[in-house]
Amino acid sequence: MKLGRLAAFFVVVGLGVWGWAGSVPVTFADVAEQAGVDFVLRNGAAGEWRQIETMVAGAVAFDYDGDRRPDLYFVNGAARPGEGNRLYRNRGDGTFADVTAKAGVAGAGFGIGGTAADFDNDGDQDLFVVGVERNILYRNRGDGTFEDATARAGFGSGKGWAVSAGWFDYDADGHLDLFVVNYVAWKPGADPPCKTGGVRTYCHPRHYAGLPNQLYRNNGDGTFRDVSAESGIGAAVGKGMGLAFLDFDGDGRLDVFVANDTVPNFLFRNEGEGRFREVGMRAGVGLNEDGRALSSMGADARDVNNDGREDLWVTANANETFPLFVNLGRGLFGDETYPSTIGRATMALTGWSNGIFDFNNDGRKDLFGACGSIDGNTEQFSHRRSKQANRVLVNAGGGVFESAAVAGGEAMHRGAAFADFDGDGRMDVAVTRIGERVALLRNTSAGTGHWLGIRLRGRQANRDGLGAMIRVKGAASGEQWNRVTTAVGYGSGSDRVAHFGLGGDGRVVEVEVTWPGGGRQVVRDVGVDRVVEIGER
Repeated sequence: MKLGRLAAFFVVVGLGVWGWAGSVPVTFADVAEQAGVDFVLRNGAAGEWRQIETMVAGAVAFDYDGDRRPDLYFVNGAARPGEGNRLYRNRGDGTFADVTAKAGVAGAGFGIGGTAADFDNDGDQDLFVVGVERNILYRNRGDGTFEDATARAGFGSGKGWAVSAGWFDYDADGHLDLFVVNYVAWKPGADPPCKTGGVRTYCHPRHYAGLPNQLYRNNGDGTFRDVSAESGIGAAVGKGMGLAFLDFDGDGRLDVFVANDTVPNFLFRNEGEGRFREVGMRAGVGLNEDGRALSSMGADARDVNNDGREDLWVTANANETFPLFVNLGRGLFGDETYPSTIGRATMALTGWSNGIFDFNNDGRKDLFGACGSIDGNTEQFSHRRSKQANRVLVNAGGGVFESAAVAGGEAMHRGAAFADFDGDGRMDVAVTRIGERVALLRNTSAGTGHWLGIRLRGRQANRDGLGAMIRVKGAASGEQWNRVTTAVGYGSGSDRVAHFGLGGDGRVVEVEVTWPGGGRQVVRDVGVDRVVEIGER
């Protein structure tokens, strides 16, 4: 994927070396106010500089009521009465209704992240919310309400500090298992008085001991068993923030990537029979190409360059860039951050949640990063700003990206959830902002191409089809791959519909689904510009 200077120049200016004439610009409009989404992210900051304050909080896009329209759930920190977590129902007319009270998902305690999936295969999307010393499993009753099933499922009250979580079927038994990403050991009132340039700031992670992550196996009866120790997941102690699922070595088993803060990232290789081995350093994703452990935050795993292998993109702190690790095959990755121009575009930014999606439907996946400084007083010790604009990196082909700021202004952005909220075939984003109304970014990109959304319904596999790999072959656009997952970014979850941009291609010749467990299914001559549902045979 590396390019010489002359080749890179031809790519940037679009001279047709690869048969294209430049990328379609990606634009967004913040429609939160018009849509009635009035959530404000709180962190309870009161001058005590508690480490948990800067880490809030994620967003989840999921269809809780089964009407085929993605809804929105926001996690909140330091909740006061009326300021807990919030659930908004998508009315389908461009507006949302706050249904938190009726649904019973306001939460309790200091929330950080969330994830959604149908863990009990009953056809309804359930919620798992993580935070400081409390994780909550909300089981969807199917009538617009949820029950707190935490204790009955075997999760207990929760201890430690969890930041992210994700659903996947690591043993391919048809039941979704749960991976919980833990950060550091933190106690109220124990934060040291840290300073940067003589100015009080949040402390560097080195002041806190790391924690192991947790893996819970779904027993298939509504309960879970903690298999962290026996699986090998619990043996690796890190400072986890984001996670992503992928099959990086192509052996048919789902692996787990964990973005760690200032210590090497983890890549847990699924070796089968319930065992994982941590191979991040060996695979080339533990450190960047300079041999540095970065302040890794958000993570997403997708096939960025349409070669059939899943790549990894990670956000990090200012002066560190947002690394792009390209899958080279043979279990190895290469750091393409600078050749892709991502290094230059992100050097001054601090990124939290992120996602890899084709926002202009040209057949090439783009990158979106939610940006904002760690500290709210960055201007006092740096020439940089605390509030930052979100960033979209448009895939221009040939391994190069074009960077642009996103509408919605500068803010302390944190979580991001991705879905086509208005059903127009263009991927939208909801981004949380500390102390401000959430940004609901409607994709307004003009001149976009055809598209296809695919929703799976498993039978032997889990009902959501999470973990399945989908290959789409267009009549003119060639092949693309996308894995079905909701684990995207930092503390957040996205819609389970797999989205494909097709450019000018108005016909899909073939869709191939490789289900968890290895079964393959092919559907031919699929119409475009719509969402299709494929049920497992």
